[in-house]
Amino acid sequence: MKLPATDVADPTAAQTGPSPQKQRHNPLHGITLETIVTELVAHYGWAGMAERIPLRCFSNDPSITSSLKFLRKTPWARDKVEGLYGFMQRGIRRSGPGD
Repeated sequence: MKLPATDVADPTAAQTGPSPQKQRHNPLHGITLETIVTELVAHYGWAGMAERIPLRCFSNDPSITSSLKFLRKTPWARDKVEGLYGFMQRGIRRSGPGD
């Protein structure tokens, strides 16, 4: 007796994350959160970060480790940090190498 075909997806075809096609236009694809925070701190400093995004992990005894721990648990704060990183990158590109 043959069973009828079902609409169940092939489990071997499952992907662990978004397809490369979906990530093609994501400017943060491949950049770790640690890299983002490190570059922001190098550009703005901790005081500048706390001024732009008022979080205690940037103003009270700040460190990369404590900031990463908080940002990994707090999606809205991570979104703000990623947005600031994009803003910083656009500013750097606009100023160009000739300025």
